[in-house]
Amino acid sequence: MIDTVLIIDFGSQVTQLIARRVREAGVYSQIVPYNSAVDALEKLKPKAVILSGGPASVTDQDTPRAPKWVWEAGLPVLGICYGEQTMVAQLGGRVEAGHHREFGRADFELTKNCKLFDGIWAVGESDQVWMSHGDRVTALPEGFEVVGVSQGAPFAAIADESRRFYGVQFHPEVVHTPRGSKLISNFVHKITGLAGDWTMAHFHTNQVEQIKQQVGSARVISGLSGGVDSAVASVLIHEAIGDQLTCIFVDHGLLREGEADEVVSMFRGSYNIPLVHVDAKTRFLDALSGVDEPEKKRKIIGGLFIDVFDEEAKKLGGADFLAQGTLYPDVIESVSFTGGPSVTIKSHHNVGGLPERMNLKLVEPLRELFKDEVRDLGRELGLPEKFVGRHPFPGPGLAIRIPGAVDISLLEILRKADAIYLDEIKKHGLYDEIWQAFAVLLPVKTVGVMGDARTYDFVCALRAVTSSDGMTADYYDFSHAFLGRVATRIINEVAGINRVVYDITSKPPGTIEWE
Repeated sequence: MIDTVLIIDFGSQVTQLIARRVREAGVYSQIVPYNSAVDALEKLKPKAVILSGGPASVTDQDTPRAPKWVWEAGLPVLGICYGEQTMVAQLGGRVEAGHHREFGRADFELTKNCKLFDGIWAVGESDQVWMSHGDRVTALPEGFEVVGVSQGAPFAAIADESRRFYGVQFHPEVVHTPRGSKLISNFVHKITGLAGDWTMAHFHTNQVEQIKQQVGSARVISGLSGGVDSAVASVLIHEAIGDQLTCIFVDHGLLREGEADEVVSMFRGSYNIPLVHVDAKTRFLDALSGVDEPEKKRKIIGGLFIDVFDEEAKKLGGADFLAQGTLYPDVIESVSFTGGPSVTIKSHHNVGGLPERMNLKLVEPLRELFKDEVRDLGRELGLPEKFVGRHPFPGPGLAIRIPGAVDISLLEILRKADAIYLDEIKKHGLYDEIWQAFAVLLPVKTVGVMGDARTYDFVCALRAVTSSDGMTADYYDFSHAFLGRVATRIINEVAGINRVVYDITSKPPGTIEWE
């Protein structure tokens, strides 16, 4: 069994980032909700435990706690924010509410040498960290000592070196704590002693064997969406089981310009994978006619995908499995670990099982991976870089980039504007610097003058963000000259748009952006 660090989630909006930082250190990590952690000990046999932050207060009754085995298993434990506080409270210390609150950037000073900070901070040295707490530790359990402080947290870092228990009040997993990833690396390597040998090549080999064992001699259909995730999943499964796999590409009419041709050409030409191309544009657009509520649009599209897959599987003589490109963030964000807002974030994604009428089992080989890990796997599998490096594209496609009801004319307007925008980004060599860029057709019209005539046309919004993980994002700082060129092209070349705006909002941890 591969060495695993278990992350017990108490509802933090950035728990995923802890898992990311551990994996970046070459160690496999898995997140479980606090109320499922008892089962995870036996199933995963972790070599270390990290306790996440969370929105609750340990001073209240009936708030989440770590299971007793965490303290009795002899494993290294790192508590982050709420994780530190519940560690203190459960082991006999004291946490109090109503003290100095710290949210955002703070200066952390190391006051005593400690293995967790070895080679990162020197005693007496200060650096920026990211805080997010209203309670604070006021008395330590027996065996602990203070190793670091901040202005609002006299117990900002604590350690019981003999038991390998550590706690930090700040968030080392976010980019706003510049040395945080090194701290997490110290925990998994220097304290836990793990080698850091979890690689994408290892995952690739292991997953091929798992697919063979799961599928056996059965038939599998794979739902291609046009995105990177489903493509990588399909190529991986084909490597494992060959022509037992048939891909079904559903063209729902909501794709980017030229996308359908590109996907069909790649799979039929470069990979020679059996592929059924279903033209379902009319069916999807008829079902979406007059629907303006975003969640309803998502559910209609998701339901129709299932219907089409089911129909095509029957035409093929039946299948036993449906393959999907479900990712780890989809899984995490589709359940509410602690009753928080994540319960509705991913309601449209391919999670939660299939309708009973389909009588199919799921194959989800990417279920343990984050987005950039999927790209790494795509490269490992030999997919072309121009495809692997594509910006994320939502399953519901352009339907959710048109707020309000969708029709063919609006889709064509948006498709052309989006293509011009991406074309200019690529011509200027900016595509790989940007995490995601796209156009949105706003449901408003403005009066304008073009030449000698008045116009009454739509407003097109452009969005581009930079990100290393997709959890936090900032707008891309285009030059005015670039934006002017894009706006001029769109207004001149796309009938129906007479104004272009650029969205410059950022995405702090835990907020939701346009897709």
